[in-house]
Amino acid sequence: MEAVRRAKPADAAAVAEIHLAAFRATYAFPPAHPDDDVRAWVAEHLLAETETWVAELDGVVVAYCSLGEGWVEHLYVAPGHTGRGIGSRLIERAKERHPSGLQLWTFQVNSGARRFYERHGFRPVELTDGAGNEERQPDVRYAWR
Repeated sequence: MEAVRRAKPADAAAVAEIHLAAFRATYAFPPAHPDDDVRAWVAEHLLAETETWVAELDGVVVAYCSLGEGWVEHLYVAPGHTGRGIGSRLIERAKERHPSGLQLWTFQVNSGARRFYERHGFRPVELTDGAGNEERQPDVRYAWR
């Protein structure tokens, strides 16, 4: 059974592992930060500074979505759990929380994410060469209104 709920501090380890695993499963380039730094950032900053929602299957966190003011800051689904509608439920929750509109960034090479966001009504509004992100990878800003 799947449930979507607000993340708690106790979810930090699960959220960090999903973030790391999904990043590695998706991209051929390395993450900008070491794993332990990502784990600390999730515990100390992400969960404290964003509105983060998690999706659970049978009590196990398998995805998360973090929201800032008008932004989807992060949406990651654990490898092996994609294509089941979990991300769709999280993006719909984000739209419910921000009905006036949302923006987000994803890397241009992430064709799966781009198809996903476009299916959910997001449209590309800006392409960059990656100079403004830590990974230095070309990215795309999407908006939903």
